[in-house]
Amino acid sequence: MDLGLKGKVVAITGGSEGIGRATALRFAMEGANVALLARRAEPLAKTASEVEALGVQVLAVTGDATKDIPRFIEETVKRFGRVDVLVNNAGGSGQNAFDKVTDEMWRSDVEVKLFAPIEGVRCVVPHMKKQGGGSIIMLTMAAAATPGPNQLPTVVSRQASVTLAKALSKELAPHNIRVNVACVGKIKTPQQERGAKRMGRSVEEHFAANGKNVPMGRMGEPEDLANAIAFLSSEAANYVTGTCINVDGGLSGVV
Repeated sequence: MDLGLKGKVVAITGGSEGIGRATALRFAMEGANVALLARRAEPLAKTASEVEALGVQVLAVTGDATKDIPRFIEETVKRFGRVDVLVNNAGGSGQNAFDKVTDEMWRSDVEVKLFAPIEGVRCVVPHMKKQGGGSIIMLTMAAAATPGPNQLPTVVSRQASVTLAKALSKELAPHNIRVNVACVGKIKTPQQERGAKRMGRSVEEHFAANGKNVPMGRMGEPEDLANAIAFLSSEAANYVTGTCINVDGGLSGVV
């Protein structure tokens, strides 16, 4: 299926590894030009090279999503003349019990998972309005809709981004700007690999253990998320806005 993404310009925050990398490659396979923002220069350059090898143009910007999104979008528009898709992917997964979460941890989490996406939207919307439309994708965690113990502060800031997306979808629909959410389940990412190392077990053991509670019996691949993000951004989804798609192997307790 032709998703109608050829020649589009896609800006991805947190684009150097894991879901961000897989998403960049997926869009490149569809013929879209890609702009990437990430903090670490080495993995960012590696992903940019992989994207470029697929025959599209790429812009790699080293920076922090909590500080450098205005510069990132400005450089993207300067390079490509437009921005058709914004993927708000930057963010970690700090999880702890309430009494162990400090004020600084709360502030840091909200900065990267809520205020950074707000800044991204603020920066791209004028360009999208001018060009006649666009697509904005928020990433959240499927567990944020049904939080359990010891998952703070991330479930709060993640669920806030869902509410933000719903409100924006109403406000921006008249301008043909669609806003949707991809809800992430248990995905095999470098972050998960680092978690396995901290726990003193192999990556394979960690992935197997995490996959046991998933109805499909396995953890997802970054490409599973990338496919959903590409679809939500495409012409195939041109009447889809204000919705959240769970990419979690059936794990979530809510639709």
